Amino acid sequence: MSVNGDDFHQEKVAVTRDSELLANSPSAAEKEQQLVSIDSASTIKESTLAQHHPKKFYFWQVRGPSGIDLDGIATQYSVFDDPALAKHYQPCAEYENLHRFDPAVRWTWREEIALLRKLDLRIMMFVGFMFGALQLDRGNISQANADNFLKDLHLTTNDFNNGNTIFTVSFLLSELPSQLVSKKLGPDRWVPKQMVLWSIVAFSQFWLNGRSSFYATRALLGILQGGFIADCTLYLSYFYTASELPVRLAYFWAADTLANIIASFLGFGILHMRGVLGYAGWRWLFLIEGLITLIAGILAYGMMLPAPTKSKSWLRGKNGWFSEREESILVNRILRDDPSKGDMHNRQPINWKNLWYSLNDYDLWPIYIIGFTFFMSTNSVATYLSLTLRSIGFSTFQTTLMGLPNQVGGLLTMLLVTYSSQRFNERCFHGILSQLWALPNLIALRSFGSHSNRWSKYAVTTILLSHPSTHAVQVAWTSRNSNSVRSRTVSSAVYNMACQLGGIVSNYIYRSDDAPLYKRGNKDLIAICGMNIAVYLGVKVYYVLRNRFRDRKWSSLSDEEKDHYLATTTDRGNKRLDFRFAH
Repeated sequence: MSVNGDDFHQEKVAVTRDSELLANSPSAAEKEQQLVSIDSASTIKESTLAQHHPKKFYFWQVRGPSGIDLDGIATQYSVFDDPALAKHYQPCAEYENLHRFDPAVRWTWREEIALLRKLDLRIMMFVGFMFGALQLDRGNISQANADNFLKDLHLTTNDFNNGNTIFTVSFLLSELPSQLVSKKLGPDRWVPKQMVLWSIVAFSQFWLNGRSSFYATRALLGILQGGFIADCTLYLSYFYTASELPVRLAYFWAADTLANIIASFLGFGILHMRGVLGYAGWRWLFLIEGLITLIAGILAYGMMLPAPTKSKSWLRGKNGWFSEREESILVNRILRDDPSKGDMHNRQPINWKNLWYSLNDYDLWPIYIIGFTFFMSTNSVATYLSLTLRSIGFSTFQTTLMGLPNQVGGLLTMLLVTYSSQRFNERCFHGILSQLWALPNLIALRSFGSHSNRWSKYAVTTILLSHPSTHAVQVAWTSRNSNSVRSRTVSSAVYNMACQLGGIVSNYIYRSDDAPLYKRGNKDLIAICGMNIAVYLGVKVYYVLRNRFRDRKWSSLSDEEKDHYLATTTDRGNKRLDFRFAH
């Protein structure tokens, strides 16, 4: 039940006010609500188009968008400002924040900026912290490799590949079930349980004794960690608008990168514990980092909110994090941006019929294809970085720290490409940019021989792995093009499943008989990179044509036919004629 999409978001404008009529107080706000008429939405739009632009501002603009009066109204135009449309987009009776929904509520830029800062501090920062904990337990297997992990357990490179595949398949298969459980219980209940359970398995790797135990822990970690990213994406969508979510997801993956950087220093120190109590350094690595995740999981029980209007708890205080005024702003800004978020309760499960309907949403399949292929061109190089560096003569501890430059580079380029995507409201060409970054570096890697300078190989690998990842952009893209809570719950999981399938394929591009130069593997990566460019172009064309088809069909209807369609349509989510796809 939404007109959310590119075209609608491009047309959204700030609903302004006469600064003489409103002060920053609830009573003044109530007076403003009586003064502002919403009976003529078109008049409101026309009077403000020349004065204000759509709400887009960035982390460095601490005082909000340039040229905006902080005491001016920040409320964005929506369907709720048109009485003829508003009746078709009301939230359902079960919506958990219904008591704070009021289309007449107006708020200032000063209030919104302060509230966004609070959301980033209280919600986004902790979600990032949890993702960092995930990455500690998910990524420390690479650091363990630098400390003779395979040799100590009598494993081969192919055993390591099989373990990665077991993890990835388990992760993949648990994605959708985890999302369905999360939708029924709520992310605030399910995510902490996930973290506590997988942390127990993670620190239990201290006692690994061979191939069987290695495979078993890989499977358990995959099962318990699967769905975590999609769960967190769904959770963040309860608090942020469609234009804000991509940047917050960039912060989310920035936390992943920061965790890798911190893990490099942790690993450097912990791996020096080899010999303490007679145990290898990699055993202490699994134990200590698993215990860190356990602490994070316990904290999550008190830090994650059931809903924006339910922030009171034993850890968050008897008064909660948000005042009634802030709760009202939170709820109404989210529903104005995307009315479909009021379609169901956030603890309402997805039934089998809706699940099947969402899985068959062919308009999201192009993004799933991108998820399957886009990071194959770099993932193999990243997975084998530690083994590759060791094979060309770098020591264990050099290898542990030499991953830092590409982590920092990748963090910066990811943030830049995400901000650029938001700024220009474009996705496909930014994905192509990432592939064009990788292509010449892969060609260079393919050209290296056994006598090539090892620092040259390292430099090219570092530049390659510093590529601008568009993963955060694509997760938010999936969410926006779903256009309903039901579809969004499933599509987030399916997109991540597609990524995991791509991970399985990339695990087998570098093979033992191709080591250490991986000539055949790098040739395959070059071909995949070229294929990805074609895939992004194809997806761009698909969505442009879909929008043009709907534009023609919608514009052919009379005003009466449009009103009849809105009142009687059984089309849902992105199948509605008034929805336009982002591309």
